[in-house]
Amino acid sequence: MKQRIFALLLALALGLSLCGVSALAEEASGAAPAAETASAADAQTEDAAQTGETAGTAETAEAGENAETTLAGPDAEKAETGESLTDAVTIAPDAVGTLSFANLERRIRENNLQLLALEESIRFLADMDYDDLSEQLRDQISNIGKAKHFLTLSQQGDSYTYEQLQQATTALRDQLDDIKDGKLQKDNAATKRQLENLQDQIVMGGEKLYVALLAMDTQESALERQLAALNRTVEEMELRYRLGQVSALTLEQTKAGRSALVSGLDTLSMNIQNYKLQLELLIGADQTGTIKLGAIPAVTQAQLGAMDREKDLAAAKEKSYEMLAASKTLEDAKKSYDDVGVDTGYRESKLEFRQAKSAWQAAQYTYNAAVQDYELRFGTLYAQVLDYRQILSAAQVSLSCEQSAYAAKELKYQQGALSQNALLDAKDTLRAAEKKVSGASDDLFSAYNSYCWAVQHGILN
Repeated sequence: MKQRIFALLLALALGLSLCGVSALAEEASGAAPAAETASAADAQTEDAAQTGETAGTAETAEAGENAETTLAGPDAEKAETGESLTDAVTIAPDAVGTLSFANLERRIRENNLQLLALEESIRFLADMDYDDLSEQLRDQISNIGKAKHFLTLSQQGDSYTYEQLQQATTALRDQLDDIKDGKLQKDNAATKRQLENLQDQIVMGGEKLYVALLAMDTQESALERQLAALNRTVEEMELRYRLGQVSALTLEQTKAGRSALVSGLDTLSMNIQNYKLQLELLIGADQTGTIKLGAIPAVTQAQLGAMDREKDLAAAKEKSYEMLAASKTLEDAKKSYDDVGVDTGYRESKLEFRQAKSAWQAAQYTYNAAVQDYELRFGTLYAQVLDYRQILSAAQVSLSCEQSAYAAKELKYQQGALSQNALLDAKDTLRAAEKKVSGASDDLFSAYNSYCWAVQHGILN
C-alpha cells in the first residue's frame, strides 16, 4: 500500500514546472542559521508528537488561536467560517480572449491539468477507508500463512519461496501495525498537505506570472514612447543634416540608436507573447499568445492597516507545510533517539547512544534554524509591503509635480514660446510618471498578494 501511495508522489515534480515562472517577480530571501536552545526544541518536539499538529513554538500556537480574526488578505473575512472568497462573491466570467485577476485562480484550479492530476491524488488519500484496508491486510496475511503452511508440509520450509513469503508477511504486519498506531493515517495526512501545497504553488506561480506580464506591458509602453521620441529626433536630425548643421556620422549614429531600440522592443514583444502562451496553458485556454489581461486591484489602506506581523506570522506557521515537514523530521529524529536510548539504557558509555544523541542534537539545531529562517523571510516580506507603499507614495508626489510642469509647458506652447517637439517630450515625461505610479501600485499589490499567500496558506517563496 505504501508503494502505491509513494508512487503517486512521482507525479508531484510536474506540479513544480509551472511554478518556475514566479522567478520573474521574486527577490532572494536571506537565511539565519543560528539555533535556539536544545531544551526548547525538545519541548516543541514532544508537544508535536503528542498532538500531531504543525510545528512551532508555544507562543506561535497560542497566537494562532486568535490569528483568524486579523489575517491580511482579500478572503480574511471568510477565514472564520472556512468559506472561500469565490463562495461569497459572484465574479463575472471573462470575455473570450481575456483574463481578469479575479478569475485567475478559479480558472487555474478548474482547467490546469497538472493541478487536476494532483487533485485526484488528494481525493484518493481522502477517500481511503482504513478499516477496509486493515481487513484486506489481514486477509492477505491469512492467505500467505496458508501458503507457508503448505510449503512446510511439503518440506520446503527453508526454501527461497518460503523466505519471500515470510518477508511479505512481515511487511504486511508492519503496515497493519502502522494503521493501528495511526502512523499511516498521519503520514497520509501529511502527504495530502504536501499535494495541496503544490496546488497552491501552481496558483501562486500563475498570479506572479500575471503581474509580471503587466510589468512587461508597462515596459513595452515605455519603449514605444522612447521610440516615438527617437523618431522625432531622427526627423529633426535629417532636416538639420540637409541644412548642413550636423554631419552624416551624427545622423547615422542617431539612426543606429533607433535600430537598437526597435530590436529591443521586438525582443520584449516576443517574450511577452511567450509568457502569455505559458499563462494560457496554465488556465487551459487556447494557446494564441494574444490573451488580454485586466488590471489588478489596488491595495487599500484598510488592507495594509489589517496587517499584524506577529499574529500573521503565527497564522502562517500554522498553515505552512514547510513548518509541518520540519516538525515531522524533528519528531522522527526524537523517536530514533528514544529507540536507541531504550536499547542502550541511555548509557553514555555506549557508542551507539552517543552517536544517536549527537544526531538528535543536530536535528534540534536544524529545526530551530528552519524556524528562524522562516521567520526572517516572513519579516522580509512584511517589510517589502511597507517599502512598496512608500515607493508608491513617492511616485504619486512626483506625478503631481510632472502634471504641474506639463501644464506650464502647455501654456508656453500655446503662447508660442515652446516648440511642439519640446511639448511632446514633456508629455512623454508625464506619461512616464503616470506609468511609474501604475508600476509602483502593481509592485505593492504583488508584494501584498505574496504576503496574503504566506498568511493564509503558509507559502513563502
